[in-house]
Amino acid sequence: LGRKLERPDRDQPAAAARPVPCGGRSDLPRVGIVPCPADVQAMMAALPETAPAKPAKARKILVLGNAAGFVHSSIPLAAKTIEEMGKKTGAWSTTITYDAADINTDNLKQYDAIFLSSTTGCFLDVPQDKTATDARRQALLTFVRSVKGLAGIHASGDSYHSPCPNDAASGRGFGGGRGGAPTIGASLASAMVRWSDKNVDSKLTKDEVSGLADLWFNKLDPAKTGTLSQQEFATRFSAITTVGQPGRDSQVGSWPEYDRIIGGFFKFHWLDPQLITVKIDDPKSPLTKMFNGQEFEIRDETYTFGMDTWSRENLHILTSIDYSKMSDDDKLKEDFPRADHDYGLSWIRREGNGRVFYEAHGHNEKIYAIKPMLEHILAGMQYVLGDLKADDSPSVKPGAGKK
Repeated sequence: LGRKLERPDRDQPAAAARPVPCGGRSDLPRVGIVPCPADVQAMMAALPETAPAKPAKARKILVLGNAAGFVHSSIPLAAKTIEEMGKKTGAWSTTITYDAADINTDNLKQYDAIFLSSTTGCFLDVPQDKTATDARRQALLTFVRSVKGLAGIHASGDSYHSPCPNDAASGRGFGGGRGGAPTIGASLASAMVRWSDKNVDSKLTKDEVSGLADLWFNKLDPAKTGTLSQQEFATRFSAITTVGQPGRDSQVGSWPEYDRIIGGFFKFHWLDPQLITVKIDDPKSPLTKMFNGQEFEIRDETYTFGMDTWSRENLHILTSIDYSKMSDDDKLKEDFPRADHDYGLSWIRREGNGRVFYEAHGHNEKIYAIKPMLEHILAGMQYVLGDLKADDSPSVKPGAGKK
């Protein structure tokens, strides 16, 4: 493994010179269903030879590559990686789709796990059709909770943290991730709806709305002084109600159940190729065995997650950022940093009778040519399939505080 995980240079001409576009660049959002040949070749060379666990039975995975917000070029490569990984190790077979309509109760009966390939925004939603949207969302929740698995990479964590087209008072709506912004009125109304709807039943009661003032004042007055200056109110109120701005953390997503299940939502990212030191939080886990307990360096677009949407009390953390190894200049690049400087990168958790695995890296195609990273993803997939047993209890006992 060594100290640094090297990423081989990509032997691929620029997008403008390609006779047939490949990848899913954000400027070619509907072309991106074909991974670039050189990226596939590098990935194939790095694939693990064998799976860490023997499948209990024949397994099937559905890969969803639909992105309603920012479209990553690595989406089709990540999907291809899961497909080829299953073929080579014999651990599973794969179906790849870019159609969110495939997330329905009947279709999902044949699968053991879903892999979300950098799905952004409100990736399951049908604009102007709340009934169809609710059915898809419920199908995903029921699937995961009924002894099945869900895995997500990179931008699956950049989803459902901003108003969706069918949200109450969302105006025209937008992607629910990066790449758009609602009107001021729509932002405020949507924020009020999402903060008030404590039982997430898409309905507001008088008591819920009445309690909003107290809830917001507590957020606006963290020192508990009982008063706010006009400037404090303006600054802090904007911070808790503004959505769709990458630096800010609105704390309440547009689909809180999904945000909790996947582990949180995107707040900020360091730009690729930012150097990050990855530390191993659980060196005893079979999902981190390939790292040999050693920190390593990696370059990619690295996500951070908000204070109230990401917690060790909800997740079993496998790897995280060694923040102490970052330069002061790099630390200053982040707006609204977490006060605890605790940034998870990969984790697992239980959801009902099901299992969830998430890996924050995977923006750049070169990540899929790093063998230890592929071994990490392979182990994560076998965990969500139920074939690889691992401690998935929260890293911190709920109510005990962060270690």
